[in-house]
Amino acid sequence: MARDVTDVAALPSGQPPSERTRLLAKPSVHSFSTEAAVAAHSETVALPEYRLWISEIWLLTRTSIPVILAYTLQNSLQTVSVLIVGRLSPESLATAAFSYMFAMATAWLIALGGTTALDTLASSSFTGSSNKHDLGILLQRGLVVLSAFYAVVAVIWAFSEPIFRALGQEEYICVQSAMFLRCLIPGGLGYVWFESMKKYLQAQEIYRPGTYVLLITSPLNALLNWLFIHKLGLGLYGAPIATGISYWCSFLLLVAYAVFVRGHECWGGFAPRRAVSHVGPFARLALLGVIHVGTEWWAFEIVALAAGRLGTVALAAQSVIMTADQIINTIPFGLGVAASSRVGNLLGAHKPRDAARAAHCAAILSTIAGALTLAVLMSVKDVFGKIFNDDERVIRLVADVMPFVALFQIADGLNGSCGGALRGMGRQWVGAVVNLVSYYCGALPGGIFLAFHGWGLAGLWVGQCVALYMVGLLEWVIVGMSNWEKEVDRAMGRLEAGGMGSHNLPIDDVGGHRPVNEPV
Repeated sequence: MARDVTDVAALPSGQPPSERTRLLAKPSVHSFSTEAAVAAHSETVALPEYRLWISEIWLLTRTSIPVILAYTLQNSLQTVSVLIVGRLSPESLATAAFSYMFAMATAWLIALGGTTALDTLASSSFTGSSNKHDLGILLQRGLVVLSAFYAVVAVIWAFSEPIFRALGQEEYICVQSAMFLRCLIPGGLGYVWFESMKKYLQAQEIYRPGTYVLLITSPLNALLNWLFIHKLGLGLYGAPIATGISYWCSFLLLVAYAVFVRGHECWGGFAPRRAVSHVGPFARLALLGVIHVGTEWWAFEIVALAAGRLGTVALAAQSVIMTADQIINTIPFGLGVAASSRVGNLLGAHKPRDAARAAHCAAILSTIAGALTLAVLMSVKDVFGKIFNDDERVIRLVADVMPFVALFQIADGLNGSCGGALRGMGRQWVGAVVNLVSYYCGALPGGIFLAFHGWGLAGLWVGQCVALYMVGLLEWVIVGMSNWEKEVDRAMGRLEAGGMGSHNLPIDDVGGHRPVNEPV
């Protein structure tokens, strides 16, 4: 049976503590962090600088792991769908793979790039706004703005057949892929809303629910695809319907987690008027986030198209390498998401020095992770191609190109972590400009030139490698040269521009500022 206890700090002067007195003061009721007591302790105990750095790296490691797992499971939904469809015919396999690739280059960019506006604003709002319900308003605003973005993509999907013909695709691809995407339109919105809901929870330092939910919906997705494609006889078009249902189930389960388990404290109910006001700053950040993420993704799609011009063997080897890279890329991308939330939280908490440390620790952690990935890829380069193909020419070409793929893992990690830090600072435009200059003004033209002048597929990946090192190092320099005191002011300015901040409700009425996790 629970017993009432009394804090030492709350005892009247001179009254001795009893057996029912707390040894440590109870955390403030204003805290919404699971480690609020740790945060309070770290503010009063001066730790050596090296311990702060080590602890920050460990904190980022712990928070990024569930994010990475969630994105890996998320990618598996469409991968499983393609594999099940592939048993129908080679044409169905090609159609499904092409359709999901087009979806990734359009709608999924809104989900993964547009929601970076929530990385910036929601994380700062959680620690910087006096009204905890501002975070719920930002979620609603995000759903409105990103749904409007998605409506544009839905129209493109609905009339995509002539677009595919203009891109020179086979006639069956033009017809079947257009119908495939039309069937995916309802489910694609579920993907966008699911990603928005994840950001809402991550801003509150709640990282694991996305993984929990996808552990449920991933096998459900496989079952639904098999049921719709084979048992119910829907064939190719059963795949987008099944996958769309899986996305909506993921969203609804995440909402249920927030309602019944954790995350509802920052939801103050539906407020459509506030949600649709001040949408300009949010839409701008979201659009820049789409461009920031999209400029890199589109560059890889251009490389894939160029590889197709090099012949069947080169295209097969490129497919093997890209399949591996899509899995590996979840590591820097997940770390970047964790870094953006962490930096945004610290800026909102008016802790510029800690935010700078977090950004640099994320870069160091990503470099370590990239080096480990490099070592693994180099150790398996001669046999990796055998997992996907028995053709000796493909296996040999994969082995020849793999050193370049392995080499850019360090740079890809830097790009992910420093790009995440920039998003946490609300500087998506910086990452977008760096990507545009590095990829489209240098690496892509250079890589394509090398590819068709004796280097083949390796030339394309040399270009990508150069681009990623340029992007990663430039972004780290920009992060290092940032004035973090001004970044705190900018974070508060963004909240005020979005109708958030201390002026909305009196501090006493809403619980004041919330502390952010501190490394210990």
